[in-house]
Amino acid sequence: MNRFATLTAALFLGFGSAAIAQTTVVLPGEVRTYVLEQNTPSVTYEGEIVVGQPIPETVEIHTIPEQPDFAYAVVNDRRVVVNPKTHTVVGVLE
Repeated sequence: MNRFATLTAALFLGFGSAAIAQTTVVLPGEVRTYVLEQNTPSVTYEGEIVVGQPIPETVEIHTIPEQPDFAYAVVNDRRVVVNPKTHTVVGVLE
Protein backbone atom coordinates (compact mmCIF):
# COMPACT_ATOMS: atom_id res chain seq x y z
CA MET A 1 0.00 0.00 0.00
CA ASN A 2 2.85 2.40 0.81
CA ARG A 3 4.41 1.84 -2.60
CA PHE A 4 1.08 2.53 -4.28
CA ALA A 5 0.57 5.75 -2.31
CA THR A 6 4.12 6.90 -3.04
CA LEU A 7 3.77 6.13 -6.75
CA THR A 8 0.40 7.85 -6.91
CA ALA A 9 1.76 10.95 -5.17
CA ALA A 10 4.80 11.03 -7.45
CA LEU A 11 2.64 10.74 -10.55
CA PHE A 12 0.22 13.37 -9.27
CA LEU A 13 3.01 15.80 -8.44
CA GLY A 14 4.71 15.20 -11.77
CA PHE A 15 1.56 15.67 -13.81
CA GLY A 16 0.28 18.46 -11.59
CA SER A 17 3.33 20.61 -12.11
CA ALA A 18 3.24 19.99 -15.86
CA ALA A 19 -0.41 20.92 -15.99
CA ILE A 20 0.12 24.29 -14.33
CA ALA A 21 3.34 25.21 -16.12
CA GLN A 22 2.83 28.10 -18.48
CA THR A 23 4.91 29.24 -21.38
CA THR A 24 5.70 32.92 -21.26
CA VAL A 25 5.12 34.69 -24.55
CA VAL A 26 6.70 38.08 -25.08
CA LEU A 27 4.27 40.17 -27.09
CA PRO A 28 5.85 42.45 -29.67
CA GLY A 29 5.24 46.12 -28.90
CA GLU A 30 3.39 46.48 -32.21
CA VAL A 31 0.88 43.82 -31.13
CA ARG A 32 0.27 45.47 -27.76
CA THR A 33 -0.14 48.92 -29.34
CA TYR A 34 -2.44 47.69 -32.10
CA VAL A 35 -4.73 45.77 -29.75
CA LEU A 36 -4.98 48.63 -27.27
CA GLU A 37 -5.85 51.13 -30.02
CA GLN A 38 -8.72 49.12 -31.55
CA ASN A 39 -12.32 50.09 -30.87
CA THR A 40 -13.69 46.55 -30.81
CA PRO A 41 -16.89 45.73 -28.91
CA SER A 42 -16.58 43.40 -25.95
CA VAL A 43 -18.27 40.01 -25.86
CA THR A 44 -19.56 38.41 -22.68
CA TYR A 45 -18.14 35.07 -21.64
CA GLU A 46 -19.17 33.27 -18.45
CA GLY A 47 -15.93 31.32 -18.11
CA GLU A 48 -12.55 32.43 -16.88
CA ILE A 49 -9.91 33.76 -19.27
CA VAL A 50 -6.63 32.02 -18.44
CA VAL A 51 -3.26 32.41 -20.15
CA GLY A 52 -2.34 29.05 -21.66
CA GLN A 53 -5.96 27.92 -22.05
CA PRO A 54 -8.08 28.26 -25.21
CA ILE A 55 -11.04 30.57 -25.47
CA PRO A 56 -14.16 29.08 -27.08
CA GLU A 57 -14.32 28.94 -30.87
CA THR A 58 -17.54 30.95 -30.60
CA VAL A 59 -15.56 34.01 -29.45
CA GLU A 60 -14.70 36.01 -32.56
CA ILE A 61 -11.02 36.77 -32.85
CA HIS A 62 -9.56 39.55 -34.97
CA THR A 63 -6.35 39.38 -36.96
CA ILE A 64 -3.49 41.78 -36.44
CA PRO A 65 -1.93 43.13 -39.65
CA GLU A 66 1.57 41.81 -40.33
CA GLN A 67 1.45 39.66 -37.17
CA PRO A 68 0.27 36.19 -38.29
CA ASP A 69 1.17 34.59 -34.95
CA PHE A 70 -1.22 36.78 -32.97
CA ALA A 71 -4.89 37.72 -32.95
CA TYR A 72 -7.08 39.34 -30.34
CA ALA A 73 -10.54 39.49 -28.86
CA VAL A 74 -12.20 41.73 -26.31
CA VAL A 75 -13.84 39.53 -23.70
CA ASN A 76 -15.60 40.84 -20.61
CA ASP A 77 -14.00 44.24 -21.33
CA ARG A 78 -10.51 42.69 -21.28
CA ARG A 79 -8.24 42.69 -24.32
CA VAL A 80 -7.06 39.14 -24.88
CA VAL A 81 -4.23 38.18 -27.24
CA VAL A 82 -4.53 34.68 -28.67
CA ASN A 83 -2.80 32.28 -31.00
CA PRO A 84 -5.08 32.43 -34.06
CA LYS A 85 -4.54 28.76 -34.92
CA THR A 86 -5.41 27.33 -31.52
CA HIS A 87 -7.40 30.14 -29.84
CA THR A 88 -5.04 29.71 -26.88
CA VAL A 89 -4.69 32.83 -24.74
CA VAL A 90 -1.10 34.10 -24.82
CA GLY A 91 -1.69 37.36 -22.97
CA VAL A 92 -4.24 39.62 -21.35
CA LEU A 93 -3.61 43.34 -21.71
CA GLU A 94 -4.56 45.47 -18.73
